[in-house]
Amino acid sequence: MIVWLNPFSGISGDMLLGALLDLGAPLDAVRAAVASTGITGWELTAAPVQRAGLTACQARVQVDDDVPARRAADLLTLARAAAPAAAGELATAAITALAEAEGRIHGVPAADVHLHELGGVDTIVDTVGVAAALHALRVTAVWSAPLALGSGVIEMRHGQFPAPAPATVALLEGAQVTGIGGAAGAGETVTPTGAALLRAAGCRYGPMPAMRVAGSGYGAGGRDVPGRPNVLPALLGEPLDDPAPADPAADGSAGGTETLIMVETTVDDVTGELLGDLPGLLLGAGALDAWITAVTGKKGRPAHVVTALCQPGRDGPVQARLLAETGSLGARRHPVQRQALPRRETAVTVHGHRIRVKIGPHRAKAEHDDVAAAALATGLPRDVVAAQALSQLELEPG
Repeated sequence: MIVWLNPFSGISGDMLLGALLDLGAPLDAVRAAVASTGITGWELTAAPVQRAGLTACQARVQVDDDVPARRAADLLTLARAAAPAAAGELATAAITALAEAEGRIHGVPAADVHLHELGGVDTIVDTVGVAAALHALRVTAVWSAPLALGSGVIEMRHGQFPAPAPATVALLEGAQVTGIGGAAGAGETVTPTGAALLRAAGCRYGPMPAMRVAGSGYGAGGRDVPGRPNVLPALLGEPLDDPAPADPAADGSAGGTETLIMVETTVDDVTGELLGDLPGLLLGAGALDAWITAVTGKKGRPAHVVTALCQPGRDGPVQARLLAETGSLGARRHPVQRQALPRRETAVTVHGHRIRVKIGPHRAKAEHDDVAAAALATGLPRDVVAAQALSQLELEPG
């Protein structure tokens, strides 16, 4: 399923949670996921409210906790314990993104960051709650129109800061944004938690993708702004096709220069069996490519650098999986430029088996997994199947 968001009045964790609950995510399942973290002293309710005359679902989190700040590591421990595991992974990725943003702002490692405004119980409820709601709705792709950013000044623990908050700005890399004018755009409209959840979910930005609409919902913000409903509209739908593949090579592409995110960590205590599995695990988490390089580490120890290449907005889940699988205490992330050559993909049939073929300006190559499957089924060597696929390609017109 696809969720498409229209954050014309902004987005926060509770607005997103309210929209998903309004779409039909079961409140009891969301509460159970939050409770599975072991955190106590909270209550989550959902009720219809009016925003500029429009009815929307407001997710309310009430907490007994008076501790506004916690170490990011403590929140991550709670998030990782969440069940189902898929919800825990997404919540962990969101909190990791928050910690990295705060660490970048304050110049400290993410593992040492104390989350102040974001360190309360409500952050766990919002992140785990949204992750559990997406899982319950069987959402596999999140899309969004450009995020509407407010302006002006907001009050924070360290004093007055410009809107959007610095942590939000740090989390918006790769996102599409627009501004809100007038009184409706005064103050914070996109919160760090909202931005972190979109990043963790691998949100794609652009027009609504082709889908068959299955439902609609509205999540209410805390303020009632006259003349502009402070709500987050959301549509749930079944995909009709894949309008924007994660890998540009999976469809026709004119090529060009693109900015990607490289995520990597160095390990010296991971087993060979896990190292062999890591590239596949990272690709499954959304990486475009992944590889491992043998290096010599400190004190002459043999070590490995595990690297993943990601599209902006998809690096959060990949990094969370990388850290969870390796047990590493941190990861490096930086933008890189990739020059992509024009390419297209087609498919041919060899002995009744469909084989995809990537065609670039210099050569064509049959997809290895398809070749291997056809070879196993037919008993032919893989190089023979690959050659027959390419010869079949040459026989096709055009």
